[in-house]
Amino acid sequence: MNKLFSRGLVAAIGSVMLTFGAGTAAAQAAQLVKTNYSLKSDASKTSAAPVGARQAAPVLSAVQRTITSTTNLFSSAVGSVFGTQSDPRQAELGRIAREGRWLHNAGWPLYALVDRYSAGVALDEQATCLATAVYFEARGESLDGQLAVARVVMNRAASDRYPPTWCEVMTQPWQFSFVNPHTGRIPAINYQSAAWAKAQGVARLAMANAVPTVPTDVLWYHADYVHPSWGRRLSYVDKIGAHIFYRA
Repeated sequence: MNKLFSRGLVAAIGSVMLTFGAGTAAAQAAQLVKTNYSLKSDASKTSAAPVGARQAAPVLSAVQRTITSTTNLFSSAVGSVFGTQSDPRQAELGRIAREGRWLHNAGWPLYALVDRYSAGVALDEQATCLATAVYFEARGESLDGQLAVARVVMNRAASDRYPPTWCEVMTQPWQFSFVNPHTGRIPAINYQSAAWAKAQGVARLAMANAVPTVPTDVLWYHADYVHPSWGRRLSYVDKIGAHIFYRA
C-alpha cells in the first residue's frame, strides 16, 4: 500500500512539475529520435504458437487515473512541438520516446504501453516489416519476448553483418521460417487481429527505444526446442519465454 501511495504521489507531483516545466519539455522534445531503418535476423524459428486470449484492461485505480491525467498533461505540454515536424512518423516516434519512457518509469506495465501505441500514424514499409517479424516470429510469446525479438532484428541491421534494411533482413533466405527462402513470399497477415495490433505497438516502442530490453550487441536467438550448432559458438545472454538470446 505504501508503494502504491508513493507511486501516486510521485505521479501527482510530476503533473505539477510538468505544468511549470512545459517549456523545457517542449525544447527537449525537439530532438527527435532518428530511426535507423535497418534490421537483421539470423535466427531461424518454427511457426509461432497461436495467439492467446487478449488480456482485458483492468479497472483503473485512483493512482492509475492520476497517472493517466498526468500523461495527458505531458502530451499537451509537448504536443505543439511534435506537431511542427515535417514527418509525422518521426514526430510520433519522438512523442513515444519521451512519453513512453516517462510512463514506463511511472509504473505503466508493458501491456498498457503496447495497447496505447498499437494504433497511430500508419507504419511505413520498413516499420511494417519490423512489425511483421514480430507478428510471425513471436506473437505466441509474452510482450517482453516480442520486444526482444524486435530489438534483435534492429540490432542486426546496425551491426554491418547483414543487409542494411529491416525488410531485406526479414526476407534474407533461411533466416526466418515464415519466409519462403526461394521466393521471399510471406504468409497473409490478419490485419484485423489483436496480434497485429500488438505487433504494431511493440514495433513502435522498439523503434522509439522507449522500454529497456535486450542489449544492442544481442544479435541472435532461437527457440528453446531447437539446438542449432551455431548456438554453441555464441555467448548466452537470456531466455525470455521460448526464445534464447545470444551475443558473439
